[in-house]
Parts: sequence; structure tokens; C-alpha cells
Amino acid sequence: MTATNIINSILAVFLFFSPWVVGFRDVPAATWNAGVCGLAIGLMAALAITELQEWEEWVNAALGLWAMAAPWVLSFADNIAAMWTHVLVGLAVAVLAALGLWLIHGSPPTRAS
Repeated sequence: MTATNIINSILAVFLFFSPWVVGFRDVPAATWNAGVCGLAIGLMAALAITELQEWEEWVNAALGLWAMAAPWVLSFADNIAAMWTHVLVGLAVAVLAALGLWLIHGSPPTRAS
């Protein structure tokens, strides 16, 4: 589980600094959303590294889904850099959260041949 949390930490740092790295700091809604989501994802990753709880994965799943939807909800989808950054980071965070939940609950039973 630590590997997924480390990856989430890297994604969080990237999302937080993406307005300057990717170049959409002139889009206030995207900049604010990247900062808030980056901090929240980073906080969840830090909490999960210290002691894994199922709720942390659910929060990260919600944050990932929000990041993917934010370009349209907050009306910055016309900025391609901001839109794709949020969609791709959000997708990665949501997939890692789903993986974490799957690992918490164990793998599904195998089918008998």
C-alpha cells in the first residue's frame, strides 16, 4: 500500500504546482482547484502512509473524481493544459484509490474451472 501512497504524494505535489509547471496560472479557478485538490490528496496520502484506513481511500476516490469533473464544473475546460492536467491526475488518483480499496478488501474469489 505504501507504493500507491507515494505515487499519490507525487501526484499531489505535481497537481499543486501544475499551474506554474504546465502553465495555467492565469486561470484562477483552475489554479485554486489544483492547489486545494493537491493539498487534500497529499494530506490523504500522508495519513494513509502512517496508518491505512478505508475512509482515506474513499476520500481520495472522491477527490480524483472531482479533479476529473472540475474543468467542466468550474468552467475551465477551454484551457487544454488545465483540463488535461486535472483529468489525468484525477484519473490516476481515482484508480489508485480503487486499487487501495481492492487491496483492503482482498482480491475477488477465483472462478473454478
